[in-house]
Amino acid sequence: MEQRTIGDTDLKTSTIGFGTWEMGTTGYGEIDVKEASDAVAAAIDRGITLFDTAEVYGPYHSEEILAKALGPRRWDITLVSKVGFEYEGESGPQVSRDGAAVRNSSYDNVIARAEGCLRRLDTDTIDLMLIHWPDHDTSFEETMRALEQLKSDGKIRHYGVSNFNVEMMEECQRHGSLAANQVGYNMFDRRMEGEVLPWCLENKVGYMAYGSLAFGLLTGAFTPETTFVDWDWRSGGQAFGLPLFEADHFLRELKVGERLAEFADGYGKSLPQLALAWVLGNPAVSVALMGVRNERELDENVAAAEWRLSDEDRVTIDRIFEEEDVPTYVDAPQAI
Repeated sequence: MEQRTIGDTDLKTSTIGFGTWEMGTTGYGEIDVKEASDAVAAAIDRGITLFDTAEVYGPYHSEEILAKALGPRRWDITLVSKVGFEYEGESGPQVSRDGAAVRNSSYDNVIARAEGCLRRLDTDTIDLMLIHWPDHDTSFEETMRALEQLKSDGKIRHYGVSNFNVEMMEECQRHGSLAANQVGYNMFDRRMEGEVLPWCLENKVGYMAYGSLAFGLLTGAFTPETTFVDWDWRSGGQAFGLPLFEADHFLRELKVGERLAEFADGYGKSLPQLALAWVLGNPAVSVALMGVRNERELDENVAAAEWRLSDEDRVTIDRIFEEEDVPTYVDAPQAI
């Protein structure tokens, strides 16, 4: 599989990365943990060299399951985790009155949470540590100081952010050196094309695209009858500030998916392969992250790594969205 460099670092990654949000076992549909764990070794065998997790996935379950699945092969891959929330005990992140997890990227909290990640991942060093969401109550200078300390101590090799806009990244760069920004990017959500993606490319900051399959919308697995259990975050209708899973939007998006699947089939490819190839066609993208539930999904999606869409293909894709009157949210505000 093609390897790309993450920003201005020595970190190499396969163009497709293994995302483990689903492996957290809460908040994101049903998953067979054993099948997902077995897929970890299979992914390495097929050339996937980046695995992305976070302490909040579960919480903690994803890191623990991933560590067991990797075993001694941990050193064959680039390991990414994320911190930046306030915790009470070990039950999970503290929640504010509006139900949102409380963000905390203070110096002491970043240091303490990173130690927990190291312990759960059973490793001495994390290759790339990210701040999961911007903490609006802590200066970025303080947060960067914590990340620099972790790097100086050898507990992380590089650091970056997730879900940060350009202004925030520029402030972080005044106090450190970001390796990457991990933000959502897919055919439905193109908000990052305006500023964030071009900025990352120009400033040699790697771009890790999550939600490459639009949280299931570009897998072909959904039908008009699909519903989500109450504890699945998609049941609320919103996807990081966009109404992707609200009833009327959802039905139109499924129609787009059907037409995109027909287009992909003309190349002997699947809808998920088309979705991943589309994301990887942006030169700023270092890696497209995908959730993997089993080896069957893995084999199908890995095949997308070598597919190069032409400019004409991308025009055709845009035309499908226009004809079905489905927005791509280029100008919608970023959810931060």
